[in-house]
Amino acid sequence: MKYLAFEKPIEELTKKLEKAKELGLDKAVDVSKTVSDIEKQISISRKEIYNNLSSWEKVQLSRHPQRPYSLDYFNALSNGDFIELHGDRGVKDDKAMIGGWGTINEQSVMFIGQQKGRTTKERQYRNFGMANPEGYRKALRLMKMAEKFDKPIICFIDTPGAFPGLEAEERGQGQAIANNILEMTQLTVPIIIIIIGEGASGGALGIGVGDKILMLNNSWYSVISPENCSTILWGNWEHKETAADALKLTAKDMKKIGLVDEIIKEPLGGAHTFPEETFKIVKKKIVSVINELKVIDKDTLVNNRMEKFSNMGEIKE
Repeated sequence: MKYLAFEKPIEELTKKLEKAKELGLDKAVDVSKTVSDIEKQISISRKEIYNNLSSWEKVQLSRHPQRPYSLDYFNALSNGDFIELHGDRGVKDDKAMIGGWGTINEQSVMFIGQQKGRTTKERQYRNFGMANPEGYRKALRLMKMAEKFDKPIICFIDTPGAFPGLEAEERGQGQAIANNILEMTQLTVPIIIIIIGEGASGGALGIGVGDKILMLNNSWYSVISPENCSTILWGNWEHKETAADALKLTAKDMKKIGLVDEIIKEPLGGAHTFPEETFKIVKKKIVSVINELKVIDKDTLVNNRMEKFSNMGEIKE
């Protein structure tokens, strides 16, 4: 397990716990009380740290290399029966955007999400989770397929942004994202959006229009990353913590201003520490929301979605 700077107290206690358990392998030494005391200290330390995280610390957690990615959720939520679908039928298969069929409690759903990599090779293969235009066109193709078979769509957002390369712009990056936003408002099936890590800029919005917007409490959602914001305003990354606070990008901030509907609380210690528990929590919430949305008739569903996004950013004086 990799520990972030603010998690060092937990790391030190965990090492002590491992050493105590090793001593316990020698049955001549009773370490049960020591182990119990250290476990209590770890629990107390987790509460102190994770209940008082700054905006920047939450950004760091959202990027933790052990944090579950979209494909981890797809496989866990569908008990391993996820079937990936490929290609935009125009250019190529974008590895940064993945999607396909899965089942949750015998309900067929279309999973779509950005996928990062953990090793250097995987990150390059997945383009660091930054989709090209063909990725967004693939996503829309799969959404249309879900609509055809009258199945719910579940989108997992985790991207530092859409790929900003020249070739992406040449192939219509902005148009692809804009078209997805337009088309998603008109789809006649339930759409659930879950922000599981980074939710940056148009890269997130390209699969971010839905009936319910959910957000894990250690993720972030903003028009720009704190580092890039700091670079624009101050010319370097040194003010990224200040930028993170100013951007109001945490789940709590997003809920307060009405850009997300619900916050999904991760286990104390984060999704990277307890992925299996996180999967169970997310699955329970998805099932609940699907049951809530599937009883709404199609016209009302679409009208409610359009009204929901039309009201965002409205100022009343």
